Amino acid sequence: MPAPRRPLIVTADQDLLDDLLRLAAAGGCEVEVAPDPATARARWTGAPMVLVGADQVAACLRARLPRRSRLILVGHPETMQPAFQVADLIGADNLAVLPEADPWVVDQFAGLTAPLAPSRTLAVIGGRGGAGASILATGLATTAVRAGHRTLLVDADPLGGGLDLVLGWEQVGGMRWSALAGADGRVDPPTLLGALPHRGDLVLLSFDRDELPGVPVEAMAAALDAARRGRDVIVADLPRQLDDAAVLALQAAERALLVVPAELRATASAARIAATVSVHCDDVAVVVRGPAPGRLKARDIARALGLPLAGTLRPEPGVCQGIERGTAPTADGKGPLADLCRRLVGELMGTGPKAAAA
Repeated sequence: MPAPRRPLIVTADQDLLDDLLRLAAAGGCEVEVAPDPATARARWTGAPMVLVGADQVAACLRARLPRRSRLILVGHPETMQPAFQVADLIGADNLAVLPEADPWVVDQFAGLTAPLAPSRTLAVIGGRGGAGASILATGLATTAVRAGHRTLLVDADPLGGGLDLVLGWEQVGGMRWSALAGADGRVDPPTLLGALPHRGDLVLLSFDRDELPGVPVEAMAAALDAARRGRDVIVADLPRQLDDAAVLALQAAERALLVVPAELRATASAARIAATVSVHCDDVAVVVRGPAPGRLKARDIARALGLPLAGTLRPEPGVCQGIERGTAPTADGKGPLADLCRRLVGELMGTGPKAAAA
């Protein structure tokens, strides 16, 4: 049996090398070391992860090494400023400034020897304004946490009113989208998740009240990257008019749920949105919310949209009353919404059967 591939460290900085060897040992990972790109070339593409010291960035650019994934630029604060300026040129996925990023680097090493179960992403979109997508998204996130999953709830709809209000978290401190706008896709995941509003295993990324009118795509990329490394479930509440950030979230999602009130005009509106969403996500399903004034049936609505029926929601006044009192949807685990969310989370995580197709 061939020996397992080891991550590659490229640096001639002895102090940096000593720190990286210590972090690799903490992560239970053996590494290979090359002092310069010429020595590293033979192992560059085959290594599962490459960490390039700030002292070797310029040399790696001159060596024209091929671009690759899982490339990390690493160094101490006093050596990293030049590396920031050329990170894109070398194709770095992340920048790690030690010692602040020590825990994250340990996680990267540990992930090579004992990979974490992959996170799962579920996108929720309203088929029209007021369809109930925000309530469903929040209920899904709350239910996922009750099921033992570390969860990130992403509020990406600037016109949705704010998921912090739906959760009753408007007074919970933490970073919002505006603070993440300059992340440029490279942030330390534990630091990011720890800076967001959170209670227990639920983390929220939402808007300030005077927030910018959309989500920068770089900020969305940073959030999704951090969540994939530190959360089990990502629930994203997306706008009906897809911007670049929403498209990125859709493309990362295992499943998208389109929430459609049981009304003729809502179904017509949802048809246009369904066509757009389906371009970016392979698994799109419908959740039909009652009441049905014209007695439209959920399966007929799903069939008209050409999508499978994921479930139905009956009117549940207690949910809206609870939100007014600061109680999150499905917080008590009772009622039709909680039942639906349990099933949908189970399907997402592979612990329950999917509903029959329409």
